[in-house]
Amino acid sequence: MANKYFLSNYPAPEDLRKKLIRNNLPEFREANVHVHTPYSFSAFANMDKIFSMAKKENISVLGINDFFVTDGYDDFYGGAVKNKIFPLFNIEFIGLLKEEQRKGIRINDPNNPGRIYFCGKGLDYPFNPGFLNRLRLNSVIKESQNQMKAMISRLNDLIGPVNPSMVLSYEVIKKKFAHELVRERHLARAVRLSAAEIYPDPDGQIKFLESLYGGKKSIAGIGNDAMLENEIRSNLLKSGGPAFVEENERSFLNLDNIITIILKTGGIPCYPVLLDDSSGNYTEFESDPEKLHQSLSEMKVRCIELIPQRNNLAILKEFVRFFYQKEYLITFGTEHNTPEMIPLAVTARGSEALDNELKRIGWESVCIIAAHQYLRARGMQGYVLPDGNHSLSQKRELTFLGKLVIEFFLQ
Repeated sequence: MANKYFLSNYPAPEDLRKKLIRNNLPEFREANVHVHTPYSFSAFANMDKIFSMAKKENISVLGINDFFVTDGYDDFYGGAVKNKIFPLFNIEFIGLLKEEQRKGIRINDPNNPGRIYFCGKGLDYPFNPGFLNRLRLNSVIKESQNQMKAMISRLNDLIGPVNPSMVLSYEVIKKKFAHELVRERHLARAVRLSAAEIYPDPDGQIKFLESLYGGKKSIAGIGNDAMLENEIRSNLLKSGGPAFVEENERSFLNLDNIITIILKTGGIPCYPVLLDDSSGNYTEFESDPEKLHQSLSEMKVRCIELIPQRNNLAILKEFVRFFYQKEYLITFGTEHNTPEMIPLAVTARGSEALDNELKRIGWESVCIIAAHQYLRARGMQGYVLPDGNHSLSQKRELTFLGKLVIEFFLQ
């Protein structure tokens, strides 16, 4: 499918302008640039569910954003073409900044100092990181799966004394619940469904789970699968839980390697911002916007992403305005990497709708990423230069080009 990538066969920029010159281009469209799929972990059972929901919500642009892997790109591309939803090809990594870890500085993980989530936006399709980078990625993936196998072993040690007939298997969990990458949430789902299979009575299921919790009472109960899986994960699999196994340093790439992989694969390095939590708290790395800007600038990072459902709308707007004035690309998404099924339409905390100003800012960045993908597919220079610098002076031109690219696709 990759050799039929539609952007590589698109008209030249000047021809796109001629074809769409009389069209009234919309001020913005609905977009979601950060969605996890079943190829890592997702609220969606399959790719078709993502696109059917996106069509119902009038989403025009959707960005795949799985952890470490691009295995879902072909499936995602096929769904995008079939459903006329413009695809953005992204990826997410988990890295470790050792100096910040040593100092106890939290970055964009509220619970783990030094740990950093980091994305690449608008990667080349097909994905080709090169031999050395592929080895690095494969090594990290292998270490993450070794961690999952060790956690499954600890789960079996907990389950055995309660019900020796229930034995969890990495191979079975991978086959039944994961497309490729097994993650903590797959283990939580396996525990929930195994309990339901062995104990048809809800009371029996709860008693079994509470035994694994060491006698701690279940708050979720039976009836809300997502809440129960979150409870299983929190009580058993998170740091401090009896089945938790800490990652070793080989499970993480350093940030320089992450950015190198993103640039090598044609992407735009992008920092995902946590911003305020429900209590109005920030991580140390993000507490001062000016310092955050300085830190990101030193890394040559000029793109940030927010998951607005985490954030207070007023705080979000102030933050976005600050970084927009600094000429950052700013994207929005929903993640969908938990069991809860929420809308794909991006909203702030409490389901508050984003206003037109935020949507215009987000749409501008979406269009620049679309133009970047289009230019790269044609063998031309995109938004990010080979040395990691950005074509800031061409943002306006690239925004217009991206609008044309997206509109041509949608028509």
